[in-house]
Amino acid sequence: MTDINSPPPAVTLGILIFPGFPMACLTSCIEPLRAANEISGQEAFRWKVIAEDEGPVESSAMVSFAPDSTLSEAGDLDLLLLTASPNARFATPSRANAALQRYQRGKTRLGAISGGVFALARTGLTRDNPLSVHWCYEAAFQAEFPDLPAQSTVICEDGAYTTISGASAAFDHMLTLIETRLGGDIMAEVACWFQHPYIRSAAATQKTPAHDTAKSKDLLPKQVERAIEQFSEHIESPIQISKVAEAVGVSTRSLERSFKEATGQSPLKYYRKIRMKQARQLVLYSNTPVTEVAFMVGYATPGAFLRHYRESFGITPIADRRAKNSMRVKGSDALPS
Repeated sequence: MTDINSPPPAVTLGILIFPGFPMACLTSCIEPLRAANEISGQEAFRWKVIAEDEGPVESSAMVSFAPDSTLSEAGDLDLLLLTASPNARFATPSRANAALQRYQRGKTRLGAISGGVFALARTGLTRDNPLSVHWCYEAAFQAEFPDLPAQSTVICEDGAYTTISGASAAFDHMLTLIETRLGGDIMAEVACWFQHPYIRSAAATQKTPAHDTAKSKDLLPKQVERAIEQFSEHIESPIQISKVAEAVGVSTRSLERSFKEATGQSPLKYYRKIRMKQARQLVLYSNTPVTEVAFMVGYATPGAFLRHYRESFGITPIADRRAKNSMRVKGSDALPS
């Protein structure tokens, strides 16, 4: 006979790690759950670090982790999240897909964090389910999966999958699980333990940087922010700065002055940076030929593209792609966890 006063069963989370996975995603899942158990005085949560096969798995920080179990032997899970670099693939896709489908039949919810969304999408299981994709991977994801709906929210729980844009968003999601299982008081105390400043809803839009400034894009003057949106909507088919100014409702001179004050750059230079950043996503995280990348970011011929790429990153696209080692990339980009 069940004791009506006994706590409900523990929620079991599985984190499936791939070589080159961002370590922060793993700790952002485990640490808040550990703290919740400690604060509540009960084992409300359990977790397992899982790998496709046996043996240690090296993270992007070159720290290795010994998994608790393999994917085929992990046992009962309530939630299984994949975390990986964007280039990660299952070593044996058919066997991995079969295991994931078994979990789904057993009512395990599947999902991914950061670059793990690529590995999840490559299984073909998500079909037309919306997925949260980190802004830094958006171009590469859309190039590989043009028919999959990518979301810019920090977390997407639409349909049968939970996809989480990055490590901080993973912490947010763990706090939501804690609130559901243990209540708001425990959740708030866990957040305060880690000085987590505020808890975002899943529908919150991802923060994106204003290039070469100490601000996120939403902290820029409105006309500058709106101009950047125009730039982002015209990557493949470039737009003249005068047309952007007209769309924003200011003169070209006023826009140039506002840009200089807010970013230290001219609108034209900033626009080129946006195109180069998107090009680098495609170079590093897709197999798109470099000549095609040039066309995809608005260059009619590869020559000018190659020159601007080298000016921006100090390396040619081909050399950049060859030098890439998982998520560790030299240069000015802040790559996501």
